[in-house]
Amino acid sequence: MAAAAGVAARRHRDFPPEFLWGTASSAYQIEGAANAAGKGESVWDEFVRRPGVIAGGSTGARSCDFYHRYQDDVALMRRLRQRAFRFSIAWTRIQPTGRGAANQAGLDFYRRLCDCLLEARIEPVATLFHWDTPVALDRRGGWQNRDMAGWFADYASIVSSALGDRVHWWLTINEPRSFIGGGYVAGVQAPGLRLGRHESLAAAHVVLLAHGRAVAALRAHAARPLKIGIPNDFTPELPVTAADAAGARRETFHARTEHFTSARWWSENAWWHDPVYRGSYPEGAYAALASDAPTLLPGDMETIGQPLDFIAANLYGGRRVGTGKFAAGDGRTTMGWAITPEVMYWAPRWLHERYRLPVFVTENGCATGDGEHDPARLEFLRRHLEYLARAAREGTPLLGYLHWSLLDNFEWQAGYTQRYGLVHVDFASLARSVKDSAHFYEQFCISH
Repeated sequence: MAAAAGVAARRHRDFPPEFLWGTASSAYQIEGAANAAGKGESVWDEFVRRPGVIAGGSTGARSCDFYHRYQDDVALMRRLRQRAFRFSIAWTRIQPTGRGAANQAGLDFYRRLCDCLLEARIEPVATLFHWDTPVALDRRGGWQNRDMAGWFADYASIVSSALGDRVHWWLTINEPRSFIGGGYVAGVQAPGLRLGRHESLAAAHVVLLAHGRAVAALRAHAARPLKIGIPNDFTPELPVTAADAAGARRETFHARTEHFTSARWWSENAWWHDPVYRGSYPEGAYAALASDAPTLLPGDMETIGQPLDFIAANLYGGRRVGTGKFAAGDGRTTMGWAITPEVMYWAPRWLHERYRLPVFVTENGCATGDGEHDPARLEFLRRHLEYLARAAREGTPLLGYLHWSLLDNFEWQAGYTQRYGLVHVDFASLARSVKDSAHFYEQFCISH
């Protein structure tokens, strides 16, 4: 017992007292209530109706029915000692067509959710956009139309005015490279387009402009100072030995033009991070792209490079590189992704070193085939959090960790075939059952 208490005491010093332990989610993946209270249609509402695009032909129209069950789910979070909950706001609940006056019923839902979280002493972490573009705006070109940046800023203004007194932590656009890559390059996610390199990079530029415009709008309309970031997915090269570290760090941020195809999209980092945190695209890559590079108008990079308060990092793994013998990963998730727990040490460290801001891990998790007894997820959590603790001990400034996800949910094109939740959801009855990994995470949060 004394040894165990000593470990707990040592771990408690790894993270600051205000560290935010919690879970993450997104509107389309958990809310359901697809047509409730004046909500408009998003590209995901439309995309899932196409034959053959979603495993099992499923949709998110009901999903976990979080829209109606949020009070019970927040009570569950409280029992599990969560200190933060990341949710996204469905743009079409606020503006059914993406423009015009606000839908009061939509604003009221998110007000009630935030009040419920705050009463449970859980910090709301709000994401403005998690891939559910209003169909009406998609018909007008969506993210290929530069006007989208202004429309998104108007939406951000409405939400900030309504929720800025309740929400201190804000995230703008979730994983620009993933939703552009999946929806505009590979065509496997909404809206299902397969654009060329020039067109897809132009759309990505509009996304980054919208992020910058939203940052300014959030700050201008909130009732109090906010903390704002953009949750980029980050895939580093991971050194096998200490001697490999310098080379792996260099390759992690080396933007190469050959990355900008669907096959290599997911390994690019600097193209998405440098404009936001440094105010410019990587010079060599921009020049090499030639006519495929996005057109820059005066003021674009200043808009994109609006000052942020932290680096929001979605971390699911990396690629091990080095001179010695090594495994590609410690097994694989049921999504087929290599498990590389040391990503939780190297990624926050290198992001902080390059961009000089504290790091908030806004997503990390794994799909497993387990049920309520989920030893694979529990082991995934244990090893990843040990590496995160090491990063904290060695001086990387960390603000929080949000596990993806609280609930099993609709997993985009994989439908309900992949389970990421700490809480099992029976999608027939919608009954919730706490998994072993959730109890482990609860104890870890308490002791840290």
